[in-house]
Amino acid sequence: MSKVAVMGSGSWGTAFAAMCADAGEPTVLWARREEVAAEISDRHTNADYLPDVELPPSLTATVDPQEALAGADVVVLAVPSVGISEQLEAWGQHIDGDATLASLIKGVDVDTMRFGSQVIADTLDCDPDRVVVVSGPNLAKECAQRQPAATVAASPDASRAERVQAAVMAPYFRVYTNDDKTGVEVAGAVKNVIALAAGMAHGMGYGDNTKAAVITRGLAEMARLGVRLGGDAMTFAGLAGVGDLVATCTSPKSRNRTVGERLGGGESLDDIIDSMNMVAEGVKSSRAILGLAEQAGVEMPIAQGVVSVCHEGASPEDLVGALLSRSAKPEVYGM
Repeated sequence: MSKVAVMGSGSWGTAFAAMCADAGEPTVLWARREEVAAEISDRHTNADYLPDVELPPSLTATVDPQEALAGADVVVLAVPSVGISEQLEAWGQHIDGDATLASLIKGVDVDTMRFGSQVIADTLDCDPDRVVVVSGPNLAKECAQRQPAATVAASPDASRAERVQAAVMAPYFRVYTNDDKTGVEVAGAVKNVIALAAGMAHGMGYGDNTKAAVITRGLAEMARLGVRLGGDAMTFAGLAGVGDLVATCTSPKSRNRTVGERLGGGESLDDIIDSMNMVAEGVKSSRAILGLAEQAGVEMPIAQGVVSVCHEGASPEDLVGALLSRSAKPEVYGM
C-alpha cells in the first residue's frame, strides 16, 4: 500500500501534507515537537504555522521519524536547506531504498553551493533521479485553505515525477511534470532573492513600475543562471519560473518579500530574523547563488545588491543607486 511521509511540519510541509491527504494518500507528518504532532493529530490544526486552517482528519503526525517513514513510498523533504544534511544523517537510514524523494527545498547550501536535491542525493548516496523537485507559486496558507493553485514536479525520471504528481494532485491543486529539474530548482532558489529586492522597493515606498522592473529583470537573472547551469529556457516562462516569482515578489504572505519590505522600511536584518518563526531562504542562499553566478560567468546585479544589503552593510538605497548607475545594455543578453 502506498504512503506519503512528509518530513517537516512548518507552514509549507503542513500544507503539502494536507494536500496529499486530500488527494487520498495515507499521509503522516513528522514534527520535531510533541505538542505540534499532538495538535495536528488530535485537533487537526497547526496554529503556530497555519492559524485558522482546518487540516484533514485523516492526516496524522508523529515525532518519531522511523514511525513516519515506515512503509512510505514517497518521502517529502520539507525542512529548510540549512541543516538538511544533519537531518538526513539522523533518520535517513529509515527511508526505504526505492522510495521516491520529493524536495520542497528552495535554497542553496551556503558552504558547498549545492541545491537541495544535490544535498539529498549526496547525503543518502542515492541516484539523483530519485529526487523530484516540487516548485511553483504555492503560498502555503492559500494552499492549506484549499484555494486553486498549481505546481511543477520535476525529475528526469518520468515515473517518479508522475508518482509525486499523483500523491499531491488534490481536487484544487494541479500538478504538472517536467524533466528539467535543474531549471525548476534554480528558479525556486533565485526567486527568493529577487523577492527580497522587490520587498525592499515596496518598503521604500516605490510604486508598481519599480516593482515590475525588479520582477522582470530578476526573471532575466534567473533565466541566465539557469540556462548556464543546464536548465531549459522555457522552464522560466512557466509555473516554477515567472509564476513563482510573481507570487513571491508581490504577496504579503511571502516571507522573503516581507523581510525585504521591512529592510526597505529601515529595520535591521537581525531584528527582523529574531521576530520571525519561519526561515526566509533567500537571505542565506543569496551568497551561494551569487557564488554560483560568479563561477558560471553570469551577471546578476539584483542578487549582488541583495547580498550587499543583507551581508555587507549596504542600505536598500545603495542597492537602488547601484542598479540605476549600471552601464546601458540590450534588454536580452548573456543567455
